[in-house]
Amino acid sequence: MKSLTRNINTASRKPKLYDLLIAAVVFEAATAIALFCGAWDHPAWATGMQLVFLFYTLARLIAAFVGQIRYNLYSYNTIYYTGFSAFVIYLIVAFILLLIHQVRDPETYTAAQSLYILATSAENYVLLTFPLMAVFSVALCVSNVVLIRREGRRLANLLGILLSALIVAGTAFLFRFDYSFSGSFTEVLIHDIAAAVLSAVYLYFECMLIGTAFAAALAAEHEPRFDKEFVIILGCGLRPDGTPTPLLAGRIDRALRFRREQIAATGLAPVLVASGGRGPDEAVAEGEAIRRYIVEHGVPAEQVIVEDASATTFENLSFSRDKILAARPGFDGEVAFSTTRYHVFRGGLFARRVKLRAVGMGARTRWYFWPNAWVREFVGLLTAHRGKQAIILSALIVVYTLMTYFSMTV
Repeated sequence: MKSLTRNINTASRKPKLYDLLIAAVVFEAATAIALFCGAWDHPAWATGMQLVFLFYTLARLIAAFVGQIRYNLYSYNTIYYTGFSAFVIYLIVAFILLLIHQVRDPETYTAAQSLYILATSAENYVLLTFPLMAVFSVALCVSNVVLIRREGRRLANLLGILLSALIVAGTAFLFRFDYSFSGSFTEVLIHDIAAAVLSAVYLYFECMLIGTAFAAALAAEHEPRFDKEFVIILGCGLRPDGTPTPLLAGRIDRALRFRREQIAATGLAPVLVASGGRGPDEAVAEGEAIRRYIVEHGVPAEQVIVEDASATTFENLSFSRDKILAARPGFDGEVAFSTTRYHVFRGGLFARRVKLRAVGMGARTRWYFWPNAWVREFVGLLTAHRGKQAIILSALIVVYTLMTYFSMTV
């Protein structure tokens, strides 16, 4: 993963996938023409054309993923590219198996099988990956139980349990709903379309969950270059006596280690920005507690800037940017920020929103934070870019509805 993120922020343009939409229209039109002209009697040709398109799609998604990392690692696009790449790989395997059967027995495995595989691909993918999602659901529950015991019952600590229940119950319902159904042609058609729509929704959210886990892990592995003039430390709570919690101390220690390594490598000593306001149950502002910890560990006080008004990660980065510009008017370089590993990706997203060129570094944390952290990032995805998500999800629903209808009427 480190090699993937070694050259981030080196591309000047964000990758686009407009050509993929054009290719989809061209390939599907060519397949329809081929079937109309007689390829229906030779189904392997139609399946082969679908495979060519799927390989092209996978290549473009991988290229877009790499291009997005080089443009900016902290983007929800990396989630889309990763999640749907996994689904495309499944389709490639399914069509390769179909092609083998069609070559051996073209009378049994007709061209209609291609459409059937596409129409049922979302449902089959969800059912096929259920064991993996079940394991993930168990991990979510275990991590949430540990979090609740250590941090108390908060909604954020219950998200994993709620999501795991939704994953298991929804998949079980989908399997039972489509297990066996009889009736008139119209009733069966309506039933199958309903199953296809539900499967498309689950497919979308499963791809996003897989992509979120990968993007968060990728961002956590990145190591900033030793050329930073400022390092922001994001606050995350204090003990009753006003000293940093182990989680916050880990973030501070990570920034101090980076500072020592950069000085040893380049001689450049970055200014540390201690960021965090005072919560209602905190003795002092988090920024002040971070400053004291830093100074106690040998950093000169004049090399520390305190930001003590923020209450959220977004404000941490926004207010820290203002402090940096006040100390260094006109500064437009890249800064680093130190946070917990599972929080690096979200921190990078917020940095982009406040127009701050920043790259994160992650402090190690206990295992039980990770599954729940993925869920928080996933929920963050659902609340951001709602327009783009609505378009993608609506397109999936329409496509699977049409494919289901044609697979039953052709």
